[in-house]
Amino acid sequence: MGNTKSGALSKEILEDLKLNTKYSEDELCNWYESFKKQCPDGKITRPDFEKIYANFFPNSDPQTYARHVFRSFDTNDDGTLDFREYIIALHLTSSGKTNLKLEWAFSLFDVDRNGEVSKVEVLEIISVSTVWYLAFY
Repeated sequence: MGNTKSGALSKEILEDLKLNTKYSEDELCNWYESFKKQCPDGKITRPDFEKIYANFFPNSDPQTYARHVFRSFDTNDDGTLDFREYIIALHLTSSGKTNLKLEWAFSLFDVDRNGEVSKVEVLEIISVSTVWYLAFY
């Protein structure tokens, strides 16, 4: 992912993220530095993501919803989020373009990743997100 000798963000990933997000080079480098402190191996596992997510909602159990959110961000399906996936997720959820947010929402609801969203998948996401939403508000 980064330059393995220095731990720096690779130029390829930096250019890709500058092109595909609203973040500047300085912002991305700062995000990367923080990410590497939290995740020295350069990856966030699903259990770690669930713990981070739970910190935002201490009075609830958002684990199931967090699992679906993680799945939708893990674009290469390797069971971890690397820095690129993390930044793209951050960008999409905070300021991404509408069509990208819709694509992400579709991937969130497409639980079995077959390219279609069934009634069962909609009910599953709505049921876990309702629990999360009620705990948040």
